[in-house]
Amino acid sequence: MASVIQGRTESPFRSVFRVVSGNFLEMFDFTVYAYYASAIAHTFFPSDNEFVSLLLSLSVFGAGFVMRPVGALVLGAYVDRHGRRRGLILSLWLMAVGTACVAFVPGYASIGVAAPIVVLIGRLLQGFSAGVELGGVSVYLAEIATPGKRGFFCSWQSGSQQVAVIFAASLGVLLNQLLPVADVNAWGWRIPFLIGCLIVPFLFMIRRTLRETDEFAARKHHPSMGEIMMSMVENAGLIVAGMGLVIMTTASFYLITTYTPTFGRSVLHLSSLDSLIVTVCVGVSNLVWLPISGAVSDRVGRRPILLIFTALTILTSYPAMQWLVAAPSFERLLAVELWLSVLYAWYNGAMVVALTELMPANVRTTGFSMAYSLATMVGGFTPAISTSLIHFTGDKAAPGAWMAVAALCGAIATLVLYRSREARNGYRWQSVPEQ
Repeated sequence: MASVIQGRTESPFRSVFRVVSGNFLEMFDFTVYAYYASAIAHTFFPSDNEFVSLLLSLSVFGAGFVMRPVGALVLGAYVDRHGRRRGLILSLWLMAVGTACVAFVPGYASIGVAAPIVVLIGRLLQGFSAGVELGGVSVYLAEIATPGKRGFFCSWQSGSQQVAVIFAASLGVLLNQLLPVADVNAWGWRIPFLIGCLIVPFLFMIRRTLRETDEFAARKHHPSMGEIMMSMVENAGLIVAGMGLVIMTTASFYLITTYTPTFGRSVLHLSSLDSLIVTVCVGVSNLVWLPISGAVSDRVGRRPILLIFTALTILTSYPAMQWLVAAPSFERLLAVELWLSVLYAWYNGAMVVALTELMPANVRTTGFSMAYSLATMVGGFTPAISTSLIHFTGDKAAPGAWMAVAALCGAIATLVLYRSREARNGYRWQSVPEQ
């Protein structure tokens, strides 16, 4: 069935492709930074202590998430007042500038302390933009979804991220085949960032063709910044609960994708190639399971899926990691990561649409973005948290325990948010009800 956007009928595929294009760039940039955290550490954060150097690099990676709530509030308010289309175009431009900061700045050896400062600015700018990107895309998809398929449509927000993971990891595999490790660490790591810059004009051309959603265009009143701020205060409990819902997603995603190359190489002492191949497989697995989960949630509801997969994560994530670190190998890393991928993808496929349905319509983008951004301030630091837990506890399986804690947050939030019959039926969706 075709979707309708500002009176024009358009195929679902075209509608989804147009809106998720910028989401691809955001996740590509974040993923590439994490993949080459060690090389970036040596380039911009040199230290006699390898752990300190890597931790500084991963902390700057996490610093981008600190700006997300600011971007969620400022840009989210812009989207809720001026439209989904205009906000998504603005976020793409901000992302592109942040990417260029990391891609082109000379290293510490050339310009000294200015180098890590520029990288930090670039990461903060990316975080500011990303603060509304996920929310803007998710809300847009939810508002153009055909009846009874809102979960399936929204799942492609995360699906585009998996395409970015696959693409970034595949580039890493190619670089490892074409360049010596020393060259990759010295300058080759910049190539994926340059590719990200080169595809910006293409993505901008696609996103410019977006049309406003009928639901937003039909609204007679668009809230001012003051009204949005008041709504955020009034719905603070909902946003905090939504944050708990998202923590499971952010912690597990960054654990199984962006942290895997570092974990495989630095902790398990496997080759970079092995770790990147596993990451490609994880991205493919996520891409397969996400739309299936979204479609199933359209039939059985969001709550059962959220509770089942948080419970499975609590029970199995740490034991699975223990089994892996007991005898590290490519086969075990692949098996464990694919299992964690199933847990993440099934949960996330239902979670994204659930969060859009629970937010008030007039501030849907801001509310969604605030909850998501606050959660990424925790989950986004997963690479740094995992590195620190392993270093200070000596337990190489500690990242699995961190994922279990995040799942517990998701389970509690699910019970809180769905404590009433009205919430279970998505009562906050004030436009087109699910059929």
